[in-house]
Amino acid sequence: MLWTRYAAIGDSFTEGVGDPYEAGAAGGGWRGWADRAAAELAARSNGSGPHGAAANGSGSPGFGYANLAIRGRLLDRIVDEQLPAALDLKPDLVSVSGGGNDLLRPGLDIDALAARMDEAVAAIRATGADAVLFTGVDPVGSPVIRRTRGRVAVFNEHLRSIAARRGAFVVDQWSMDVLRDWRCWSVDRLHMSPEGHRRVALAMLEALGVPGAGDWREPALAPLPELSRGAQRLANARWARGYLAPWVGRRLRGRSSGDTVTAKRPVLAPIE
Repeated sequence: MLWTRYAAIGDSFTEGVGDPYEAGAAGGGWRGWADRAAAELAARSNGSGPHGAAANGSGSPGFGYANLAIRGRLLDRIVDEQLPAALDLKPDLVSVSGGGNDLLRPGLDIDALAARMDEAVAAIRATGADAVLFTGVDPVGSPVIRRTRGRVAVFNEHLRSIAARRGAFVVDQWSMDVLRDWRCWSVDRLHMSPEGHRRVALAMLEALGVPGAGDWREPALAPLPELSRGAQRLANARWARGYLAPWVGRRLRGRSSGDTVTAKRPVLAPIE
């Protein structure tokens, strides 16, 4: 199937944080798996979308892509703010990823979180558009975030159930062992590196059944040298001071890294 109107909604994962454009490319800023996947979809588009007229809203046939994701967003704001704006664009494909920031908070009602995601997917499917969901990555290797592993696993089961019930696609990041390698993550251990984003883009295209885009499993990564316990403790302490403490501080002040951020691609536009 060919899609010609793709809208992405979510948090920093979908915004592309951790995967910068090269200087001077696409106006700078963050790239990310959604931009990468959109470029591949655009290359395969024949410009005749199912919603008629121009796929990019410019009056001429072509592929249109919007990315309304904003870092730090909880799922409620993604569903309440980004989803209606995305559906107003009349997309034929919507990727929705959210809940990761919610799962970091204690006392979360996972069933209620899943109900909100189900609401979002139902709204997307009601328009006739296809929907793509993303399970959470297995955080077993993270010294702090691994404490959320049980919650992530339960939410993942909800996501798989929602996808089966609503007829949505699923990118199963939990089963992508390569994403447990720190080379797929930025130094903050919270956002993916360019390599991680590249592999997720390929995994999404695979889930959609897009042929010839590449294999997210390749190239295989050679094992990293094993650190001593002392070196691991030192690295973890530096990470906690440099990245975990500021994150906790923002939470305590009721602030988010996305408070002053706006969507990087709020309307459908061609891929440059």
